[in-house]
Amino acid sequence: MRNTLLYRIWKFYIDGFKNLSGWGKQVWIIILIKLFIMFAILKLFFFPDFLKTNFENDQQRSDFVLEQLTEPKK
Repeated sequence: MRNTLLYRIWKFYIDGFKNLSGWGKQVWIIILIKLFIMFAILKLFFFPDFLKTNFENDQQRSDFVLEQLTEPKK
């Protein structure tokens, strides 16, 4: 178990993060905060659930998606 590829990859990254300097940890904190803002906050405000708001049930949603995928471009 301890010699599997996934375990060795996991161990490699954990050891690397443990040995980061103070500056490296601060950079990773900034990166994680930016990722959270991009994927959580911006999605809530700028990317509403189009299918959920414009169609009442799953059948209507799937029909719309099928139309969009199979309809030739004009």
